[in-house]
Amino acid sequence: MSKIGRMPVVIKEGVKVSLQDGVVMVEGPRGSLSFSVPKEIEVKIQEDRIEVAQKGKMEDRKVRALFGLTRAMISNIITGVSSGFERRLELSGVGYRAQVQGSDLVISVGFSHPVKFVPLSGIKFEVVENNIIVSGIDKAVVGNTAAAIRAVKPPEPYKGKGIKYKDERIRRKVGKAAKAVGAK
Repeated sequence: MSKIGRMPVVIKEGVKVSLQDGVVMVEGPRGSLSFSVPKEIEVKIQEDRIEVAQKGKMEDRKVRALFGLTRAMISNIITGVSSGFERRLELSGVGYRAQVQGSDLVISVGFSHPVKFVPLSGIKFEVVENNIIVSGIDKAVVGNTAAAIRAVKPPEPYKGKGIKYKDERIRRKVGKAAKAVGAK
């Protein structure tokens, strides 16, 4: 049995949770989200917490995987509608810059043209001193948007130029000039 799946999900203050026809609907101060519960999983809503349980036999690998996943998804939805999620990206390189035009994000990273990102619904961009902040209520959408921005110019290992996550460490490589000096 999953250790994550057995933990109850605490319903935060100001969040309303309802279960209708196998769909968990959550409303909070930042918006509303829903999650379709797999038919092998049972969800019980109590006053201040949600408990997830398995139907059927517990030896089935698929059911065990869905058990932990369902609990994590419900927890992420509750966190999203109450406080939200954000990913921070950092631009490093000479002349690399980003700016927000309206709701769109425009990035200049050494290409012949600027790269423009139109946000999906619920996503907000913010730029502060060469840092791009992607925020929203859906954790998966925020993460995928940040990954798409990073994929425009991933950090290269020689000089470290590119777009990287704020907490990402780049493994640097030694260039040809440094190898040639040590080879004598």
